[in-house]
Amino acid sequence: MSSYFPLILGIAIVTYIPRLIPFTLVSKKSMNPTLKKFLTYVPYATLGALIIPDAFTFIPNNPLAAWGGVITAFLLSWLKGNIVLSVLASVGATFLLLQYL
Repeated sequence: MSSYFPLILGIAIVTYIPRLIPFTLVSKKSMNPTLKKFLTYVPYATLGALIIPDAFTFIPNNPLAAWGGVITAFLLSWLKGNIVLSVLASVGATFLLLQYL
């Protein structure tokens, strides 16, 4: 057995417990509809907060390509609501802008 096994097991337990506790405490209770609707937006807001700051600085020598990719992703997400289409189109738009700008 590897000497890393206790470390990996400890990390797994420490990260699993904070996920398990809310699930067990809230799974039987009904939730306020307003709170439930608010919580549906949390993943999108978190994803945006993690991605948007780095999206503009990822290509420092060509900020127009970064802006083109972000705008493409925003518009397709807004109009179509399909995250896979938005990601693929924004990668494609950024690639094309890098090639031709």
